[in-house]
Amino acid sequence: MNWRVASEKPGTISTEHAQPHEVSLGRWHRIGAELIAIIYIALIAQIAHATGAFYVLFPELGALSHDVFTRPRGTWASAPILLAITPVLTGVIGIVVTRALPYGFFSVLLTVIGAVAVILALKSPIAPAISAGLLPLVLGVKSWWYPPAILLGTAILAVLSVSWTHLSLARNWLEPINAAEVLDEAIEQTPAGSWWLIPLMLFVATGVLLVKLTGLRFLLFPPLVVIGFEMFAHTAICPWAKRPWILPIACMLTAAVGLLFWNLLGVGPIAVASSMAGGVLVLRLFDLHVPPALAVALLPFVMDSPTIAYPISVGIGTLLMTLWFLFYKSFLEGTERGL
Repeated sequence: MNWRVASEKPGTISTEHAQPHEVSLGRWHRIGAELIAIIYIALIAQIAHATGAFYVLFPELGALSHDVFTRPRGTWASAPILLAITPVLTGVIGIVVTRALPYGFFSVLLTVIGAVAVILALKSPIAPAISAGLLPLVLGVKSWWYPPAILLGTAILAVLSVSWTHLSLARNWLEPINAAEVLDEAIEQTPAGSWWLIPLMLFVATGVLLVKLTGLRFLLFPPLVVIGFEMFAHTAICPWAKRPWILPIACMLTAAVGLLFWNLLGVGPIAVASSMAGGVLVLRLFDLHVPPALAVALLPFVMDSPTIAYPISVGIGTLLMTLWFLFYKSFLEGTERGL
């Protein structure tokens, strides 16, 4: 995805790599925004640690917070109400399915289709909400406190996001634009119809089959479905769809970072913040904007005794998604040439 980036000089906007209506922060302001995202995640981790409700630390909060703070005029930051409520609604779907059905083809597909239906019905750009729906099924969470716990984190983030955007505008860090235009444009960029759901659901079904055959539940880790959703539904603007071969490496490394800090520092706020920071550094190393990879870094803190199998599973699952996407893309290109 191409961004229009604010230069170091306040009020000056570079048109290089421009995307209509999208504005990002300059280098130093971006570093500050990343620090705010890390502090926010540490706060959420402290709440989870103090209450004992581990699901307060919804891993996709890492993805959401990084994006809304580093891109105050991005599509997620420009939809604060949907940011707050979409993951909660999909989380309710996840709890209902998890309480009614065991993990399997039908339950996973029902959950993913239900979460995607919520996103499409609300015209919500908050794709990480898919992960909120799938996470209870993967982890076996059946508590009705899960949706309110998500709401706590997303509501705080929505308020902070609005405040951060206003501050950025007041300080002339960003060009003032109509937030509604950003959201409308994101909606318009969604492909007509739902044909892209077919390859996505085929991959999800295949992922469940591999989980059943190998016993590695995190071959189909929840953020992977978010990654696939963006790749298939928004191929033209998805940043990691442009560099798919980097994606498995980046995700495996962020998973390894999370596992490392889980082993070294436990499950407290310092460990969670360190994992978030490590994930940010990995993405900076590859110069890749893939927020769900930050959720991958936080997943060990809601898992039951993660092992080295976790980053390996993440790497394999992401590689399979990449290969499937490239095959699908090649098929489409061949079809277009045939026409």
